[in-house]
Amino acid sequence: NSGSSWDKCDFETNLCKALPEFNLQPGWIRRNGQSGMGPPYSDHNGNESAYFLSLSSEMQSSSSSLRTNVFLPTDEEHVCQIRFHYWVSQMSGTLMVWLQKHSEDTVTNIWQVSGELRNQWNVNTITINSTENYEV
Repeated sequence: NSGSSWDKCDFETNLCKALPEFNLQPGWIRRNGQSGMGPPYSDHNGNESAYFLSLSSEMQSSSSSLRTNVFLPTDEEHVCQIRFHYWVSQMSGTLMVWLQKHSEDTVTNIWQVSGELRNQWNVNTITINSTENYEV
């Protein structure tokens, strides 16, 4: 599709534009595989010095979220796809993606994973449709 634009977010220098610094809730840390904090010991490309976001082990029993900036409405020409690599290691851990449209107080769960494919990097792409401004 012509006119498509991708914002790549790799956490190498900071948080990406989609994740404002002040929206990083307690427990989330930016680290790499050499941090001495346990697996994963590299990013999804096998790079030990590449950075990723990780939930600290002290947060095992509670939850913590990341919230994006505001995205504009989607339509036939402007489709939103969010592609991300993820690693789930805790036996009880669940990773969820929620959608909040600006006219609604509620958030909608649009994807989640728990349990399968543990201790390895996985990749997922979510397509989002919204006729109004939204956050993920």
